[in-house]
Amino acid sequence: MDPILQTIELKKYFPVQRSINPFSKTKKFVRAVDGVTMTVWKGTTLAVVGESGCGKTTLARTIALLTKPTSGDVIFDGKSIVDGKTEPRLVYRNLQIVFQDPESSLDPNMKVGDSIGEPLYGLMNWGKDTVDAAIKRSLTVVGLPLEVADRLPTQLSGGQKQRVAIARAIGPQPKLVVLDEPTSALDASVQAQILSLLLELQKEYSLSYMLITHNIAVAEYLSDFMLVMYAGDVVEYGQTEEIMAKPRHPYTIALISSAPIANPWKRNLLQVDIRGEVPSAIDPPTGCKFHPRCPYAEAVCKKERPTLREISPGRYAACHFVEKTA
Repeated sequence: MDPILQTIELKKYFPVQRSINPFSKTKKFVRAVDGVTMTVWKGTTLAVVGESGCGKTTLARTIALLTKPTSGDVIFDGKSIVDGKTEPRLVYRNLQIVFQDPESSLDPNMKVGDSIGEPLYGLMNWGKDTVDAAIKRSLTVVGLPLEVADRLPTQLSGGQKQRVAIARAIGPQPKLVVLDEPTSALDASVQAQILSLLLELQKEYSLSYMLITHNIAVAEYLSDFMLVMYAGDVVEYGQTEEIMAKPRHPYTIALISSAPIANPWKRNLLQVDIRGEVPSAIDPPTGCKFHPRCPYAEAVCKKERPTLREISPGRYAACHFVEKTA
């Protein structure tokens, strides 16, 4: 497989002023993304999972150039896109994003057809007839009637709005679509419809997905590979099937344990005692950021930050004592 997207030691820090003195020289930063290296392979789905506040959405926004990275590199389709030399319009032809809340990502005063057509005019330089045909095709592909094009978003249900957002994203025929919690604001039955739609679109258009989610069940259903984040760091990476069957990092074990299981005989089989709360992104713990909550932590965990190392072919974990979970 060939990579469609790679990040290399990608960091995004947000400066904060901790003092009431505006002339203070003391600088503090929110370390939202703290050195993420990852790969999305062509035609596959990478799920980025973790608790709220772990840096998932910031990672997605940084990759999509909606916020400038502090350091590191983003290589999209073989070319770096953070050096300022690549025209954003050329990037967005092939990289689109579906936001978490269609209510806020769609202009309430713009008709659906205009919302889908606007990026086609701006990115593709198509004429009106070509754009009109593309709008109809996109609506049909996502299962919406053509008359929806003349409606405002306020006249649509939540599921219909998300389908419109997906239609807008696939309109320019991108190679990669970033899905930022695409179903979290929807009812369970609508979630299933949207997930099935995404799989159908991936097969039909050979799309690659980067899925941002805190829902382990959604990640398991939709993704081929899984990347687990904690406090801005990558703590585990590998094929989704392998991670779900045998998580190795203590945080991943806890994350999977927290997901509801329908079978009562399988509940709490992966239970790990997690104490405390997510650490501050401004003043994170020294060493391993997870060590204050980890049942396996020892003295070295407080001093040395573990590196993401290969523990089996294609499987990576950042833990000093990952052998204890084998």
